[in-house]
Amino acid sequence: MTLIIIVIFLALIFDFINGFHDAANSIATIVSTKVLTPFQAVVWAAFFNFVAYFIAVHFLGGFGDSIANTVAKTVHSDFITPFVVIAGLIAAITWNLTTWWLGIPSSSSHTLIGGFAGAAIAHGGFAAIHSSVIIKIAAFIFLAPIIGMIMATLLTLLIIHICKNVKPHKAETWFRHLQLVSSALFSIGHGLNDSQKIMGIIGATLIASYGIVEMPHWMEMQSMAEIHDWIPLACFTAIALGTMSGGWRIVKTMGTRITKVTPLEGVVAETAGALTLYLTEILKIPVSTTHTITGAIMGVGAVKRLSAVRWGVTKDLLIAWILTIPVSALVAMIFYRILGLIVK
Repeated sequence: MTLIIIVIFLALIFDFINGFHDAANSIATIVSTKVLTPFQAVVWAAFFNFVAYFIAVHFLGGFGDSIANTVAKTVHSDFITPFVVIAGLIAAITWNLTTWWLGIPSSSSHTLIGGFAGAAIAHGGFAAIHSSVIIKIAAFIFLAPIIGMIMATLLTLLIIHICKNVKPHKAETWFRHLQLVSSALFSIGHGLNDSQKIMGIIGATLIASYGIVEMPHWMEMQSMAEIHDWIPLACFTAIALGTMSGGWRIVKTMGTRITKVTPLEGVVAETAGALTLYLTEILKIPVSTTHTITGAIMGVGAVKRLSAVRWGVTKDLLIAWILTIPVSALVAMIFYRILGLIVK
């Protein structure tokens, strides 16, 4: 029982770190265009991170068949133990903090998946993981930014055509106000997508422990359809509080280093990113909000001219993204072995 409490504690710590690590995704453009101050922006984003909980419950049918369920199925339940989950979470937290410190907008989602899978492999070999689920998730390392880029490019061209006869000053005023809406939409998508990953980890642990560990009724689960209300509430709260804490190192990369963003482009990037997240929510695929918004920012920059995008920066980001799952898995394997030595 103590180990399960540790799992839940570490999971919520990761969720909190995910919030400040990924806060830049929904506020970078709104801060860089000076529509809101940094403090106002994180409050705005955190509020809509939490609003996503009510949207999921009242409009999307809850969490029984969702991204949380997909994450829970990453590892076969027979191989899920508290030590596997603890090692995976420690690895994910370590990688997230490292990339945050270096200012690299890596994927918290893929960090978590890699850590969970790596610890499971260390425990039971490759038979422990659902390779088809992991391959599908890994494919969106490339697909999510591409979809975001395509949507952003099309939206930019459409808006430029619609506003071609509008005075530039008037158009900029419109888009500065619309950035509040687009940022809120993206923050909702961030909350929906990323909170569910931790819900999946907690849920998978409780399901695997059912009948093995004596637990109070409010923790007992046999499937994700039986998920208790306290789990999503805790996860959405943790990510919102994490977003409140900022993440300024990554704001600089997302808001200025990839391409210089105007209010119009900020609206387009956030809207395209939000639409991509809503699409993957329907497909029940956990994706990286970082990858999504980065692709969208590249899309709006490329419409101006290809040279407006700093492709050297994006190349470095892509390398970091590709390395995230295997590095997280390797770190999780090491932590699993260390935990094994400590327990012995």
